[in-house]
Amino acid sequence: MRFNTKLLLPLAVSLILAGGTLCAAETPLGEEASELKKSLWETLKEGGWVMIPIAACSVLTFYLIGDGLLRVTNPGTLLPRSQVKVVREFFRAGRYVDAYNYCKKNPSAFSNVTRVAISLLGDGKAAVEEGIVAEMAKENSRMQTFISYLSVIGVCTPMIGLLGTVTGMIKAFDTLGSAGIGDPSALSAAIGEVLVATASGLFIAIPAFGAFYYLRNRASKGLHDVQDTMASLFRKMPYEKFAGAHIGDDEIYAADPNWWVAQG
Repeated sequence: MRFNTKLLLPLAVSLILAGGTLCAAETPLGEEASELKKSLWETLKEGGWVMIPIAACSVLTFYLIGDGLLRVTNPGTLLPRSQVKVVREFFRAGRYVDAYNYCKKNPSAFSNVTRVAISLLGDGKAAVEEGIVAEMAKENSRMQTFISYLSVIGVCTPMIGLLGTVTGMIKAFDTLGSAGIGDPSALSAAIGEVLVATASGLFIAIPAFGAFYYLRNRASKGLHDVQDTMASLFRKMPYEKFAGAHIGDDEIYAADPNWWVAQG
């Protein structure tokens, strides 16, 4: 089953906007008139301009977490059991060309590594093992590319919040210097910007870091499972019977040198 990861971005945006539309609740304050609590949207607006990049980071975090979960937890992208079963049957029957074609038509981490290994059977055991290691590294890089951005977000969002903290403190001291302590409402607004910006940056950074380490470990485990399966497939492979053979439809460009052909 394939998932469309492009749907994750609008879903993340809708979740963020839904949180910002919470209504204000009313609470009585004794004999005084009831006052409205600040809504989440009004509280976020107090954070100042730094809330714009923090909001963008939050949407990106939702998207990256969803995309990472689909990549590392979906068995169809790493080690599909149905593909392993079919390839094993081909290997038992000695139908390596059919196994190559099957892997090419059904891409996954397992099939991509298997296809490369089969295409190198004619070059010997060392070439096959090097090809497996190289393709495993490529698959790891493909999986870790988007996951690593979560670590970047986890580092950057607290720094953005700290920047909002600094700008809010500057406003607070400017207000204190110009109006003194006679206008506490203006001073509290500047202090509110300090606290909201800092808390928002940490609120995004903590789940981003947690998701990064979780997804990275899951991806590493999945690739280790692929490596173990490859080791069992190519165990006792009769490489001497494949000497000089070329399996696959990849064109070979390394021809004899033209002077050698001329001498022959």
